[in-house]
Amino acid sequence: MTPEDSILAAWATSNRVTIFLVESLPSVIWASRVPAVPRRTIRSIAAHFHNSRCGWIRTLGWDLRVPAPVRVDPFRVTRRDLARALERSGESMGRLLRLGIENGGSLPPSSRYVWRNLPLDVAHVLSYFVAHEGHHRGQLVLAARQLGHRLPVSTMAGLWDWRRRSNEGKGSALKPKSAGRARKGLLRRPTPAR
Repeated sequence: MTPEDSILAAWATSNRVTIFLVESLPSVIWASRVPAVPRRTIRSIAAHFHNSRCGWIRTLGWDLRVPAPVRVDPFRVTRRDLARALERSGESMGRLLRLGIENGGSLPPSSRYVWRNLPLDVAHVLSYFVAHEGHHRGQLVLAARQLGHRLPVSTMAGLWDWRRRSNEGKGSALKPKSAGRARKGLLRRPTPAR
């Protein structure tokens, strides 16, 4: 496996871990408020995975013409619909990483990227999103426990069984198409006339 393949495979695996958790959360707590954080629910934290990805895809992918998936309603989305949405946003995130790989290892700065807190080399981009999702996966596990629904051992072990999650992600569209070669003229949207 090339380093480029490893980057995409790592993202695909992390995405599967997130989807696994969403699919494994008990239905009975899905709409429950998070203890000590009354404005957040299990559902809204889970929806944040996808909606955050959508925001970053819109920001970093704008000039590259990577379309952002539609956000989900954090007050109404079902686990099933969220799992499907995470597949779509996971593919788009993989597309961003692939474009960075094809561009010599970094995403070009987007005209919409004004916060500038994140270095745009693919290793930092991957690390940032894996860390972000790991943080919120931990929040969900703790909140479930606080709500009296400790997740089963099979779910907890499944969150750390990255080999199995990796195998579930095989065949995903996150494989590099032309890794190592710079993509001819990374597409930039024309700047609107002022």
